[in-house]
Amino acid sequence: MGTLYVVGTPIGNLEDMTFRAVRILQSVDAIAAEDTRHTGRLLQHFQIKTPQLSYHEHNRKERLPELLNQLIEGKAIALVTDAGIPGISDPGYELVKASIEAGIKVVPIPGASASLTALSAAGLPTDRFVFEGFLPAKGALRQQRLESLPAESRTLIFYESPHRLRVTLKDLANCLGKDRKIVLGRELTKLYEEFWRGTIEEAIAHYTQTEPKGEFTLVVAGAELVMPVLSEEALKAELIQIMSQGISRSQATRQLAEMTKLPRRQLYQLALAISNPSVPEVTSLDEPD
Repeated sequence: MGTLYVVGTPIGNLEDMTFRAVRILQSVDAIAAEDTRHTGRLLQHFQIKTPQLSYHEHNRKERLPELLNQLIEGKAIALVTDAGIPGISDPGYELVKASIEAGIKVVPIPGASASLTALSAAGLPTDRFVFEGFLPAKGALRQQRLESLPAESRTLIFYESPHRLRVTLKDLANCLGKDRKIVLGRELTKLYEEFWRGTIEEAIAHYTQTEPKGEFTLVVAGAELVMPVLSEEALKAELIQIMSQGISRSQATRQLAEMTKLPRRQLYQLALAISNPSVPEVTSLDEPD
């Protein structure tokens, strides 16, 4: 069996090409490229002479068996996309899946990613996020996708082309609300890289007056979670549950305050009213400020 290398390439700036990616592209038997002309310029820049095979959305059904047969025969093939990591918004996933099912070794060669690049500089929460890629162009599929977004609390990441940006911003305003925070990363890692930050309503106004140019990555704040109003008895029950794990009153109230956004001193008074021998003794140093 051969090996399929999933090789990340620059999303704009050629200096983001890794030494490992260059070595792999030089050493494999063939490169499966989304656009051989585009990848050809990259290979020429790094003096890589490995032959290419086209593998894209329109020929994937015919080309996939051919690539799979070469891998089964022991060939090493590198899969690349026009920019970034293969399999993200391109048919690379199908070749990876078929290779795994055939028992072929798949090796990822990490590289630049527009989604993570934009997220890292957006200034919106990064602890939990969801990648939505390109929204369906129109029709029921687009409407269904949009209707699934309003309750999503994770940060949302989208890709969009310049000629569809205005339509997408209006659709996001309708389903998420015009006051939702958004960051638009344009031409990431390239000479004219730009980040625009504001609300969706402000973004609509800005790009009504400014012609969108270049490829966009949209990072949108998730929905704010509304905590339910808990009774004193329910709060005490939560405190008892936390303190039963051997946690002091002060630490328990700190944890519950972070969860409920309630004043820590209020919760500490409730904790003092709990009679539980298993709760560690509270010293003056434990008391909340």
